[in-house]
Amino acid sequence: MSFKNKSSKIRVYFQQGIHKFKGRKYLCSVKTESGQDIQQAISLLKKGETVAIPTETVYGLAADATNEDAVLQIFEAKGRPTSNPLILHFANIESIYPYVSEFPETLLALARQFSPGPITFILAKSSLVPAIITAGQETVAVRVPEHPMTLELLRSIDFPIAAPSANRYGGISPTTAGHVQSQLDGKIPYILDGGACQTGLESTIVGLANEKVIVYRLGGISIEALSESLGYVPEIKNELHHGVRTSGMVKYHYATETPLYFMDAEQQAYTDSDGFILFSKKNNPTKSEQHFYLSEEGNMNEAAKNLYAALHDMDQKGFKRIFIEAFPSDGLGKTMNDRLKRATAKFSN
Repeated sequence: MSFKNKSSKIRVYFQQGIHKFKGRKYLCSVKTESGQDIQQAISLLKKGETVAIPTETVYGLAADATNEDAVLQIFEAKGRPTSNPLILHFANIESIYPYVSEFPETLLALARQFSPGPITFILAKSSLVPAIITAGQETVAVRVPEHPMTLELLRSIDFPIAAPSANRYGGISPTTAGHVQSQLDGKIPYILDGGACQTGLESTIVGLANEKVIVYRLGGISIEALSESLGYVPEIKNELHHGVRTSGMVKYHYATETPLYFMDAEQQAYTDSDGFILFSKKNNPTKSEQHFYLSEEGNMNEAAKNLYAALHDMDQKGFKRIFIEAFPSDGLGKTMNDRLKRATAKFSN
């Protein structure tokens, strides 16, 4: 069966609530367990199941990247279109080589500096990478995550894992096992609980064009850090033009269910039914159930770690609207503003 036919078939059955693939029948409701049993997670992955895993960025929804049936379950569980490519995760840089046709020295130098860590590389793929991973493109996104449980898992298997964020497509990225449970309960068998994510923002995605590094998604490695390493400021190409090049490029993403807006300078008429997410408690001493402070002292790393948790928390409190401060447009503030621009776009006129 061709990739195109597989994709069409999976969409049809997903809409029906039950789908079949190569004689197998999957139900859309399973018992979702959560725990710290790495061996259980490994066993499920080897059987072709999906498992939520912790990383330093956000929780990922993992499957054996060499098993197309397993990978299709990622798209089904998330409601993610198969036109949106996935990121492959590896235990170390060396294990990436069989899955790419080349690893340019400029990008390899960044990998050696920032990996394991929140950086992903767009590289020409080898024949080992199924088309379902790349949405038919000739490039693949690869990275080495920085989380002890997931690295132990990756070192214990002989295949890479495909792992987008473990949430409903377009929703808030999960930074705790509880966030995963609230969005994917009944759709996946196991959540490997590794605690709260340390970075709290997705990885920075980079590629190479005309011998220069291009940033395709702002993330946990700042533009300033990349610039210091490269000796120049890389160009940012993170908007959608001719299809989805990689994760995180779509206009509407990372969104709450509650209408979310930036706070504006005119201080429009706020009400008791509104919630507020503020950067620093230092400059905003007001304390109430309406307020969530991302950092006690205005620390950007602390704010980044807490951003998605704040969106999850405020989204559950029954507010009619949520307002959030824009961040200083440097360092991780640029990344957070990018995420919020995409999250608030769902509610803009």
